Amino acid sequence: MNKPHAPRSATALFERATVGAFDLTNRMVMAPLTRNRAGPGLVPSAFAAEYYAQRASAGLIIAEATQVSAQAQGYSDTPGCYTDEQVAGWRTVTDAVHAEGGTIVVQLWHTGRVSHTSFQKDGQAPVGPSAIRAKTKTFIAGQGFVDVSTPRALDLKEIPGVIADFRYAASRALEAGFDGVELHGAHGYLLDAFLKDGANQRTDAYGGSIENRARLLLEVTKAVATEIGADRVGVRLSPVSPANDSHDSDPQSLFNHVVEGLDLFGLAYVHVVEGATGGARDFAPFDYAALRDRFDGVWMANNGYDRQMAIDAIAGASADLVSFGRLFIANPDLVARFKTSAPLNPLMASETLYGGGAHGYTDYPTMASPTAALAES
Repeated sequence: MNKPHAPRSATALFERATVGAFDLTNRMVMAPLTRNRAGPGLVPSAFAAEYYAQRASAGLIIAEATQVSAQAQGYSDTPGCYTDEQVAGWRTVTDAVHAEGGTIVVQLWHTGRVSHTSFQKDGQAPVGPSAIRAKTKTFIAGQGFVDVSTPRALDLKEIPGVIADFRYAASRALEAGFDGVELHGAHGYLLDAFLKDGANQRTDAYGGSIENRARLLLEVTKAVATEIGADRVGVRLSPVSPANDSHDSDPQSLFNHVVEGLDLFGLAYVHVVEGATGGARDFAPFDYAALRDRFDGVWMANNGYDRQMAIDAIAGASADLVSFGRLFIANPDLVARFKTSAPLNPLMASETLYGGGAHGYTDYPTMASPTAALAES
């Protein structure tokens, strides 16, 4: 660890990069973005292939958070990657992206306590590290935003099954044509909830000490890396983001340990949300440089980066990749716009972000399209 990070040229953001098993055309990444547009059976919608193919100029696409099992669901109309129908649906997406020369991985998640009884078999309680309800809401079609349900604590004997679900979904992801997977270890969902002492008050081998709380994330990572190859696996972390009532009493020590553990696997990358997700980058004190120094692999930075910030981060080697969320929603050709300093499309109305059809999903103009000038004026 603690390898030197050599500076790069001012154009390095737009240059090729080798990341694990992936040969990327540039260092700009489309971040995973929940859009709540899956169809019956939680199969990606008919529009999904077009949506992702439009954005295939990104060096890497991380497809939206996708359930590893039926138990893992926490929101309406979010896709899975564990049934034959879901795998077939995703294959249309990956084929479309590859036809455009892109590289795409899928983010695998288990929402854990950020769920509701209506999504669980027979109306059972969702699961978490402990029976502590998250102070957050979820969206249920026909009902709108509702409080999440109080979870039950996962029994110790159930944990191997959760690990197996991640392993199985990763294997199905490669069947679906994905180039790899990203494990969602952020934002208060199951793996992050086990990490944080605000949600994890267990007294067994998965609770208490930092080493114990990090155990599930590291075991899942090992299982998935063994299944599909570590060079096809990334992990996303959010050390201080309060998303979904996520908090820890000592995040620096916790994530120093987590990253040191992840460094042993030879992963494709680690993906770190800096600050509050979608909010202030300085939300809470945290030394991201010290965290990066504990990882010898590829480091992906996220949250609030604009063109110049990304250029500077890559040139200064504080990051190897930078991911962008809403900028890629509104600008399918974000790479070209950044290269030429072109104006950016604004986001459409907020109600188009989650649910719906093509509007606000596949109808954003590109610079080459007839309506682009209007969007940029």
